Amino acid sequence: MKNILLKCLSLIFLCLSFINDGRAQDIHFSQFFETPLLRNPALAGIFNGDIRIQGVMRTQWNSVTVPYQTGSFNAEYKLGIGKADDYLTLAGEILYDKAGTVALTATHILPAINYHKSLSAERNMYLSLGFMGGVVQRKLDRSKITTNNQYNGTGYDPTLSNGETFPNAGYSYMDGSAGLSFNSQVGQNADNNLFLGVAYHHFNKSAKVSFYGDPNLELTPKWVFSGGVRMGVSESSYITFDADYSKQGPNTEIIGGALYSYKLDDPADPHYIFHAGAFLRWKDAMIPVIKMEYRPMTISFSYDANVSTLKSASQGRGGLELSISYQKYLDRGNSSKDAVRCPRF
Repeated sequence: MKNILLKCLSLIFLCLSFINDGRAQDIHFSQFFETPLLRNPALAGIFNGDIRIQGVMRTQWNSVTVPYQTGSFNAEYKLGIGKADDYLTLAGEILYDKAGTVALTATHILPAINYHKSLSAERNMYLSLGFMGGVVQRKLDRSKITTNNQYNGTGYDPTLSNGETFPNAGYSYMDGSAGLSFNSQVGQNADNNLFLGVAYHHFNKSAKVSFYGDPNLELTPKWVFSGGVRMGVSESSYITFDADYSKQGPNTEIIGGALYSYKLDDPADPHYIFHAGAFLRWKDAMIPVIKMEYRPMTISFSYDANVSTLKSASQGRGGLELSISYQKYLDRGNSSKDAVRCPRF
């Protein structure tokens, strides 16, 4: 067991060492493990339970500029299909992001569906195919725009034109993502699991993303490769490794790390679990995480300690995140609670 854990940890940090520094263009969270649909629509429904509701709030760069504020809300509902061990997950995500002095705001409304095909009659082993798509709206506050055109030689003059001629203060477009994931039990212990996933975001790359209506500015597709392993350490504890690698155009990002979890009461059916660990966004931030689980509720905190070239200006301060999750089995005839096999991680 120890050798497996060491190999998993070594693999994650080996990947970190070979990735070039970069900045992704999309919304992202340090608690990426609490935003499964943002990672890959094929990760919807891979949890212990029939429903899961998660919310994450992030505030960033308070020490540098007007704080960036980002929020994610997702919900998932898993149900069995037919007489086999297959499942279907219906889900949806709402994303909100507000940035900078001009209040550049993006709102995403993205329903999703994920089909889980059982690959084994003896253990939990599933191949999942997921799709997510919806509408994205972006806008800004034109009254807060200031430019060099408004400098009159002695100072700023708000009566002068800022020189910006874009016709509208907002635009919208359709967005879509697709993904595959594989998750399986490891060994004889049903609580030991792994998953691997790949997602292709913005496959409708012809969407125009310009306030000026420039037809040459198109949405850049993004690949996301994900992986995770959860392994028991003792009867009362386990450790979870999680990592993502994202590539969008010339930009890359990798984040990975681990959480150690300790069951505070009955090891067989715990209601209280304490989690602590840390993640690394390569060449950007160290992210300590504390998480408390009181089933069916979970709350977690994380903080980005900036280690990038911006650390002098930010004084090492990055982003604070708070996430809340509700996850449980439902009292219904086709609940996955007593099923021998169902997608889980």
